[in-house]
Amino acid sequence: MSLPVAILAGGLATRLLPVTRQIPKSLVEVAGRPFAEHQIELLRRHGLTDIVFLVGYLGEMVRDALGDGARWGVNIQYGFDGPQPVGTGGALRAALPLLADPFFVLYGDSYLECDYAAIERTFVASGKRGLMTVCRNDNRWDRSNILFTSGRIVSYNKEPHDDMRHIDYGLGVLRKAALNACETTGPFDLGSVYQRLLADDELAAFEVSGRFYEIGSHQGLAETRAYLSAPGTPAQ
Repeated sequence: MSLPVAILAGGLATRLLPVTRQIPKSLVEVAGRPFAEHQIELLRRHGLTDIVFLVGYLGEMVRDALGDGARWGVNIQYGFDGPQPVGTGGALRAALPLLADPFFVLYGDSYLECDYAAIERTFVASGKRGLMTVCRNDNRWDRSNILFTSGRIVSYNKEPHDDMRHIDYGLGVLRKAALNACETTGPFDLGSVYQRLLADDELAAFEVSGRFYEIGSHQGLAETRAYLSAPGTPAQ
């Protein structure tokens, strides 16, 4: 596998206060180590070794803690948000010079154990500008926000509807053209990029069978700590 990975790690992590008052979310302790180390090792196990952390709040701490990635056998670069908020989409667009085309994108608070190689193959075969991974959720881990039928995303909305059973799993693949097509000069989110791709019939889909883990909330942090601390998990 050869795709680089952009990790969106620039948020303020207000839902994790007071844990994140003095450290960025990526460095929150999980199973005895900073969460970002678990992400790096997960990606390396799947053959993904070119990683770009897109950081903002306390981002220098992330860079100082992780360095260039050599200790894990990966290459890490960093993209820093400027003085003004740019949103997740804006951060990705600003980081395009650091990324090959296409690239994976995931969030800095997500632990996603899935078949990255199969996702890449599906994306390449689709010929589209983007791919979103989805999983059957039925409002278990968060509100379902995707109508997914016969292998296709029919609708994707941050405002969920009762007929939605799937949720954005948190891993995507994008071509640079998907970001360059966003004409706005202000802040914009990755969700709006996906919605535009869907409207243009340029969004492929891959259904993941397992669940996602995340540390974006106190409940999610507790569940992820339990998962990665359990005997037999990759972290042990």
